[in-house]
Amino acid sequence: MTFAEELHQQRWDDHRYYHHSRINQSLHLVSACCFLASYVLIFTNPVLAVMVGWLLAMILRQIGHFFFEPKTYDTVNDATHEYKESVKVGYNLQRKVVLLSIWFAAPFVLYFKPDFFGFFSAQEVTRGLLYNTSILWLFIGIGAVLFRMGQLFFIKGAQPALVWGTKILTDPFHDIKIYHKAPYYLFKGAMYDDMTDWYAPRSTQQAS
Repeated sequence: MTFAEELHQQRWDDHRYYHHSRINQSLHLVSACCFLASYVLIFTNPVLAVMVGWLLAMILRQIGHFFFEPKTYDTVNDATHEYKESVKVGYNLQRKVVLLSIWFAAPFVLYFKPDFFGFFSAQEVTRGLLYNTSILWLFIGIGAVLFRMGQLFFIKGAQPALVWGTKILTDPFHDIKIYHKAPYYLFKGAMYDDMTDWYAPRSTQQAS
């Protein structure tokens, strides 16, 4: 596949496998708006940008996945939850638990070790817990993307890794495009997406 074709494939697989719930879709819509706000704020108020990105955007997305997305047999795609988790190229639920645990633990470690084992200088420590927590969270977010891209580079090759990284960075724009009607469907009582409103690529390789 070309880069554009594989990007479309990854987006399709992500949608059809992991976004059946309209509640999850609606939370992704709000999350996407928060991420776009973070993209703007990062140039003027990095601390607020990181806080919005992690405490609002990321948490809302994961609430949708962990609590509202069905974990039962997927009749639409003829796949079990275990199968989808095993073939997911990005962060499946198990990997997300590890990532979120690191994120959650960072400010507590920083509270007891203000220099974070030498990561911050004495002068940087004086900026305070909130500011330095935002720095750590920023590094954790960037590091999580680069780490998984590095793994994918060795497992699947350069293009899948770059495509996945591109997908992650552009997900907020794409989520708004495809999930802006999710609250409307919820209002109508349609709790789940039947996956009939998307163009499926020819390949069905899971690459989310």
